[in-house]
Amino acid sequence: MKLWIDADATPLAVKQVCFRASDRLKLDTVLVANMRIQLPAGYTHVSAVRVDAGPDEADRYIAAHAAAGDVAVTQDIPLAALLVPKGVAVIDPHGEAYTTESIGERLSVRNFMDGLRSSGVDTGGHAAFGPKDTQAFANALDRALTRALRAR
Repeated sequence: MKLWIDADATPLAVKQVCFRASDRLKLDTVLVANMRIQLPAGYTHVSAVRVDAGPDEADRYIAAHAAAGDVAVTQDIPLAALLVPKGVAVIDPHGEAYTTESIGERLSVRNFMDGLRSSGVDTGGHAAFGPKDTQAFANALDRALTRALRAR
């Protein structure tokens, strides 16, 4: 089992939660990004993969290498839509789990909003990431990792 982090846009606080979980559980954790990633000292189970520059390169890498029973952290709904059917538990940095029941609707809404934005409609965005989001993520990660470890 591995923990995959779509590290291009994941907040630092979320990465730190993942690093601590990786250390506590001795869980291989892989950060994937198209830029250099500074790994924290002392976390022996954390590694990084740098992919080529370009849109969705990190997503393609994670989709190709993640396997059933793994856990992934991403806010990229199209990536989640590729991972969930493979049996990968996927959560976003705000602590929302993507499931087989919810991913179709989430992808549909995402595509609709993307269409609005491309036609010039201001759809707003996420509120600033804060401590409540970090706590919600930590709780969701703990639940996802507990379920994945039990299923092994």
